[in-house]
Amino acid sequence: MVITDFLERNARLYGAETALVEVNPSEERDRAVTWREASLIESAQPDAPYRRALSWRDFDRRANRFANLLLSRGVECGAKVGILMMNCLEWLPVYFGILKAGCIAVPLNFRYSSEEIKYCLELADVEVLVFGPEFVGRMDAVVDSLPQLRMLFFVGRDKPAYAEDCFKLMGFCSSSAPPVALEETDYAAIYFSSGTTGFPKAILHNHRALVNSCETEHNHHSQTRDDVFLCIPPLYHTGAKMHWFGSLLSGSRAVLLRGVKPEWILRAVTEEKCTIVWLLVPWAQDLLDAIDSGKVALDNYLLDQWRLMHIGAQPVPPSLIHRWQHVFPHHQYDTNYGLSESLGPGCVHLGVENIHKTGAIGKPGYHWEAKIVDEQGGEVPQGDIGELAVRGPGVMLCYYKNQQATDEILKDGWLYTGDMARMDGDGFIFLVDRKKDVVISGGENLYPVQIEDFLRKYEKIKDVAVIGLPDVRLGEIAAAIIEVKEGEGCTEEEIVQFCTGLPRYKRPRRIIFDRVPRNPTGKIEKPVLREKYCHGRLVEAQISN
Repeated sequence: MVITDFLERNARLYGAETALVEVNPSEERDRAVTWREASLIESAQPDAPYRRALSWRDFDRRANRFANLLLSRGVECGAKVGILMMNCLEWLPVYFGILKAGCIAVPLNFRYSSEEIKYCLELADVEVLVFGPEFVGRMDAVVDSLPQLRMLFFVGRDKPAYAEDCFKLMGFCSSSAPPVALEETDYAAIYFSSGTTGFPKAILHNHRALVNSCETEHNHHSQTRDDVFLCIPPLYHTGAKMHWFGSLLSGSRAVLLRGVKPEWILRAVTEEKCTIVWLLVPWAQDLLDAIDSGKVALDNYLLDQWRLMHIGAQPVPPSLIHRWQHVFPHHQYDTNYGLSESLGPGCVHLGVENIHKTGAIGKPGYHWEAKIVDEQGGEVPQGDIGELAVRGPGVMLCYYKNQQATDEILKDGWLYTGDMARMDGDGFIFLVDRKKDVVISGGENLYPVQIEDFLRKYEKIKDVAVIGLPDVRLGEIAAAIIEVKEGEGCTEEEIVQFCTGLPRYKRPRRIIFDRVPRNPTGKIEKPVLREKYCHGRLVEAQISN
């Protein structure tokens, strides 16, 4: 079985039923109604200007049309096709169209700068790119330096001259399934990750891994056709898409919400009758804070059907879950742990039945194994700290074109995660620290070396180290420890101004002037800095976004 089989089955069995809904609250007209009144919701919802829907049949037909477009242009099986779009109703049909054509889907992070887009397209040998209007400026800057791009398809209005209108061309293509035979061992997708150096690595997965994600997610959260999944994170992210795979397997509806404001989340749950919501820690924190402050009133929303909230992508503070349980005592809760290298959606997960173990990331997920190992790869005694390693059908095939990095992380079928952990007497795994220096802030990976290299360009800076500091809302924030050149005066305001040259999400949120310690081999002693600035306390962000 391959992942596209599920879509074709749903189109056949549930063709007229809604598969996907896109909700964009920022485009809606003001409507002063009380959403607690179901009659008003039912009468207002169908004509809401910010809501678009797609049936399973049309979903499958659009995927077929895009697949046939690729084939009609001579794109061969195994070619890499990039996706650079914000969450929208077109995203998943394009993704499945790529797979149906026998090609390899290559989703790109919508936060990437022009140079990062160029780097990843070159690294993954992308021949065709589908992109949206939000990325025209970034593509303008690099398109002439990407000769390997044979075709660029544009989704949206105001098409740039160097691209073609994707959906206009699809209108001339057949909506029947393309004549391409797929096997579970065929390559399916490349996702991007990165180490502490900040250079993305291309992670290659096959169809078997995608199918395993469907089965794992469905086993963990028991989706039925009556469930409605609210998807907020970006679809380029393995977590978001692979959690949606539970909806794909069950043939149930999913809602793509373009926005993270607490009132938007609650309205989407109310209007679309959502039963399952996957959140990142900052969004859950913001929602609880909005409730506590009175900014939103739960009485104005219909939430009785909401049965499950689960969190992933970063460590989850137990205090947050305790607060959530107090506000939503009827909710099931789950923590999901995974990597792009394990294709999500939970090679380790807590399980809704194990809320008493909040603080743990859980036990091995469905079809998965896990162990805690020492530097030699031997299992450590129970309770001791070691590196978490996982094994299962979702483990990546390799880092594309990087055998050395592959050999470092894959050993005898085990994926070495780089996360330090311990296992208690009941078999539950607790993360202790990360072996790598990546800072995870609000579910996004920040790579210290990139930020350090940028800051070193400032003429007053002698040395700099970037570490993560614990933060109640974001999990971590990036802090820059700056050693100023002798005789120079430097202020926090100067550094903040200089950092406007970085993408907003990469800017350090705290500036600390101090000596940067280095060991005899010249490496920054980041454990020393973490002990000095992180130990035993949470810090709040000092520099606003």
